[in-house]
Amino acid sequence: MLGRLLLLFTVVPAVELYLLIQVGRSIGVLETIWLIVVTGVIGASMARREGMGVLASIQAAATQGRAPTKELAEGGLILVGGLMLLTPGILTDLWGLLCILPWSRRWLAPRMANWLGARVDESESIHVGTPRPGPAVEEMEDRFDHPVG
Repeated sequence: MLGRLLLLFTVVPAVELYLLIQVGRSIGVLETIWLIVVTGVIGASMARREGMGVLASIQAAATQGRAPTKELAEGGLILVGGLMLLTPGILTDLWGLLCILPWSRRWLAPRMANWLGARVDESESIHVGTPRPGPAVEEMEDRFDHPVG
């Protein structure tokens, strides 16, 4: 995990800086700055629009009585994508667009949900359903004078 964080916080910014310098040399410094500002504004606008659509889908799923898992995964991607588009850089902008555009988001969302689900299953740190026996459950049973679950 530490290696991944080191990679994330050192290598990725270095690559982003290199790419920005190359783009600046190619199209000019002011144009590169303009590009960064425009992608941030467009990204925020897209994230807001797509986020409102996903929020409506979450509400529709709730009124239909079904769990909005797909919609929540898409909402998480929109949030990440919006943050990426606000971060100056070429790679982060591309990743942000992939997270926000509907066609790529719908492809990424189930994969992200499966990946996160596998991580939760491996760690066993999140439990949904019947509580496992332990001090917290025994305390609840004592407080309410009946078994929990």
